[in-house]
Amino acid sequence: MNWHGVAAIYRFEMARARRTLWQSLVAPVITTALYFVVFGSTLGGRMTAMEGIAFGSFIVPGLTLLSVFMQSIFNASFGIYFPKFSGTIYELLSAPISSLETVVAYVGAAATKSLVLALVTLATATIFVPVHLDHPLAMLAFLVVICITFCLIGFVIGIWANSFEQLQIVPMLVVTPLTFLGGAFYSVAALAEPWRTVTLFNPVVYLISGFRWSFYSRADVPVWSSVAVMAAIILICLGTITWIFRTGYRLKR
Repeated sequence: MNWHGVAAIYRFEMARARRTLWQSLVAPVITTALYFVVFGSTLGGRMTAMEGIAFGSFIVPGLTLLSVFMQSIFNASFGIYFPKFSGTIYELLSAPISSLETVVAYVGAAATKSLVLALVTLATATIFVPVHLDHPLAMLAFLVVICITFCLIGFVIGIWANSFEQLQIVPMLVVTPLTFLGGAFYSVAALAEPWRTVTLFNPVVYLISGFRWSFYSRADVPVWSSVAVMAAIILICLGTITWIFRTGYRLKR
């Protein structure tokens, strides 16, 4: 493993995040804080409890992951797309660094930024609503794996995209609707059939459910199924990335 090469890319990506601190951290936190103000503090007192949990507290895991999903994809996709756009991708491909090391560097940097964002978002949530952690280590593990999972998805999108507009297609038209329909603001158990069954085909349900379990020991689906879905997504992404580097698919403009 060429750790010097990995560290160089990692430091470059983290330095870019510091230069764009407003877009990468401040703006998402402000947006999420507004969600907490509207749904948690304002409407939360008028909403019935979900599974015995105050509505404002219930939506904290879902809102946190909504921000993590979007920022993980944007961070990772832009990180690998910009070298393609600027033409410096050829320097990366000719450098003495393997495809695995490239993925570790870009995805590691993007996941680090997403993890920091998630922790800041959770800290912000405690200002507006009470938050309790039943399983803090499980919460951290879920958070790290989810960040890595969606950064891998973002990495694939960054290679696939041929324009800045295409970078936003999957996050805005696929991930956001799946998140809102994936139990971010409600319990799947509250749905009537057949929608309850249909919802279980949404992979985001399993991620949000597992993450929420780490807070309140309440889950819409078994925790093991949440772990299995995350593992399946990671394997699919790794397989796709392996195929991309073997074939050179869209690595060169």
